[in-house]
Amino acid sequence: MKILFIGSRLFDDVAYHANEVGIESILTESNENAPHLDLATKYYIVPRGFDEPMRVAIEEDVDGIIPLIGIDPPLIDVARMKEKIEAEHDIPVVFSNVNAVSIASDKIKTKEFFKSIGLDVPNAKILNKSDFNDEDGFISTLGFNFPIVLKQGEGQGGKDICITDNYADVEEYFSNFESALIEEFIEGCEVSIEVICWNNTYVPLVPVYKGDTNLEGIHPIARLRTGPCEFDYDNEDIRNIAKKIAIGLKCEGTFDIDLIYSPTHNKVYAIEVNTRPSGTRYLSYACTGFSPLNLLIDLITGDCDINKLESKLQHKYALEIPVGDYEGPKPQEPLKEYINSNYIVHGPKGYQRITISANSKEETYKIAKELTGNDYNI
Repeated sequence: MKILFIGSRLFDDVAYHANEVGIESILTESNENAPHLDLATKYYIVPRGFDEPMRVAIEEDVDGIIPLIGIDPPLIDVARMKEKIEAEHDIPVVFSNVNAVSIASDKIKTKEFFKSIGLDVPNAKILNKSDFNDEDGFISTLGFNFPIVLKQGEGQGGKDICITDNYADVEEYFSNFESALIEEFIEGCEVSIEVICWNNTYVPLVPVYKGDTNLEGIHPIARLRTGPCEFDYDNEDIRNIAKKIAIGLKCEGTFDIDLIYSPTHNKVYAIEVNTRPSGTRYLSYACTGFSPLNLLIDLITGDCDINKLESKLQHKYALEIPVGDYEGPKPQEPLKEYINSNYIVHGPKGYQRITISANSKEETYKIAKELTGNDYNI
């Protein structure tokens, strides 16, 4: 069986599994110096865009396509390619449809979608620079008070986001942008959850905790992250929210949802949807025993019956630690699997993280100390 993978940066996450299940992996990449090219059975260096990957898929007569795109801008073109090649050549693309991607890539559309399916969202309003002249006018027009979050309709990884409790930051923000989506700042716990979707069946994985919201705007990637969530809100309720979103968008493949749990209101607020591989995928894998990206392969091959996936999910504890440059014991092969060890080191040099999988919280933190020499609070 042949599968075309688009993009090499994340290919090392799936290369071992693809080889183990006998997949002939065809890889397309626009950068001839990109990593992991040698891990594929065959690779093609192609121009940017998706016409050439589509041509390669047809010529190679692949059985399916898995886009491994980790950034937002190309995603709508991937979705268009999906709809075209599935309709004209009956080659399945494990990726979400154009409607889902267009909603997820626009924060304003996302918020309206969440509201349309009855989910709680932070108070928000779109303001133009011309809508106010001073702080009193700003607060009056906005309709709620500081602290607030200013953001643009598009962007990822904290790009063009400002969290503030003072008007001076608002003035500075609007010196760079003509308008902004402004949200009420919710004090609480940041949560992500991935969902596996195939043939109109949707399986939420595990809610993972990414740290508390803060006015300093510290990105979740710089914090300790754990799974499953342990605050006073039922994880199953969070999984049900995720499933409701997946059904509403009719997503396919893997996608993740960002939420905030407010202990003050005992309420979960829906924030964003990402129709691409998740930054919390190693935590999902550590908790459930299933790699979200490996599952995409298994969906194409038929090795994963998604209707039975729910009953096979494991219930382990996971801890993810930012280490910068990892200097602990050498990880065992395969590096991106929990097959021979209980931890995975991932990320580029200077920004590496360790994700640990164990049967209990106490065991997880014990392993963390053995790997890093540091104590972490339980």
